[in-house]
Amino acid sequence: MPKIVIIGGGSYSWGPTFMRDIFGTPELLGSTIVLQDIAQDRVDLVYALGKKMIDDFKLDFQLEKTLSLDEALKGAGFVILTITTGRLESMRADLEIPARYGIKQSVGDTTGPGGLSRALRNIPVVTEIGRKVMEICPNALFLNYTNPMSVLTKTLAMQGVKVVGLCHEWIGVREKLAALYGVAPEQVTARIAGVNHLIWVMDAWVGGCNVWNELPELTEKILSGALKVDEEDTSVFADHAKVKSTLFQLYGALPAAGDRHVAEFFPHFINEATGWGTEYDIRLTSVEDRYELEAEAKGLIESALRAEIPLAAFMQDVSTEAANKIIRAMVKGEDYVGIMNLPNHGQISNLPKDVVVETYGVINSTGTHALTIGEVPAGVQNILLKHILNQELTIQAALQGDDQLALQVLLNDPLSGRLTVEQARQMLAELLEANKQYLPKFF
Repeated sequence: MPKIVIIGGGSYSWGPTFMRDIFGTPELLGSTIVLQDIAQDRVDLVYALGKKMIDDFKLDFQLEKTLSLDEALKGAGFVILTITTGRLESMRADLEIPARYGIKQSVGDTTGPGGLSRALRNIPVVTEIGRKVMEICPNALFLNYTNPMSVLTKTLAMQGVKVVGLCHEWIGVREKLAALYGVAPEQVTARIAGVNHLIWVMDAWVGGCNVWNELPELTEKILSGALKVDEEDTSVFADHAKVKSTLFQLYGALPAAGDRHVAEFFPHFINEATGWGTEYDIRLTSVEDRYELEAEAKGLIESALRAEIPLAAFMQDVSTEAANKIIRAMVKGEDYVGIMNLPNHGQISNLPKDVVVETYGVINSTGTHALTIGEVPAGVQNILLKHILNQELTIQAALQGDDQLALQVLLNDPLSGRLTVEQARQMLAELLEANKQYLPKFF
């Protein structure tokens, strides 16, 4: 059975989720899971939870932990990446520096100045991980969950790593569509294409029946307030679908990610005129929000270890994430079909070759295979091209330590493009200085 390595295995949310999902997949019995992290205390805590899962439920799995990436990768068949270079505190600059220049971000991890800052931190780290993978376990399938998804997946693919980027945003949108139609999520299917956090539905079916002609009325009801989406959700992750509905009415295609991600790709939704997104029911995620969520996740682990809360319900609640399903399909010699980020080898015919795009694809023992979509609408193509070219420039800037290229990215970005050249230059200088310890090539 395979050796599955989780890089960033000390994550209080992702570590338990991936372990539970793998433990809950009978076909993977006998596998070895390795939790690798750079923080001893974090990996120790997640490892203790994993051992309790194995012991309490008498599971036939091997669990290991290590701070050594080289040790973890030896003999690996699958590598899962979930890291945050500089951890949560590094994101403070991503959000707070741009805010001083009048740029507020709802997430700040994919696009905009926060996305650029995060990319510049993560790309060198991920490049080194990719180098070690190619040296130690070049045949391993690499499952990337780390943002910015597109640039990191492309960085790894450039090195020859067998990588696929995985994201759950469409899964969430599909669940909301299913709830509106009163069906199981599996009964909702769609033709989808784009880039991570900005994929577009161009046709949709519910229970095998085409419902595309119903979406104009559906989105109009959402915008008028006649139909409420996620009305009870008051968390930072609430998605009331007003941004998606607005864009559908404009472009005739429906973004298939949460509004808080989609909004950052445009200058129209988070600005002073919209009450910084309140007009669209968007809540901006602060660093304190993230610390609160992390503390909650850590508290749940500690409570489980003290036997204050039962593990049975958690163990049975296998997530909708794809990692365990992909590994199962590979082990069983079957096909996994799902949404995935891969280099464009023709699946979207009117976007550049080799840039990373997100579409449906198939993974099996022969590798990863994107399904052909054809063209995206001209208006959508125009939007996507701006961001794709920025992503390509971001990779070059990070690998070369080129602040001039990084400045070009900011000036071409829909959020940062509001600034004067000198304002953008100064904001970039502040972001680089805040990340100085992670950016040796820039200094």
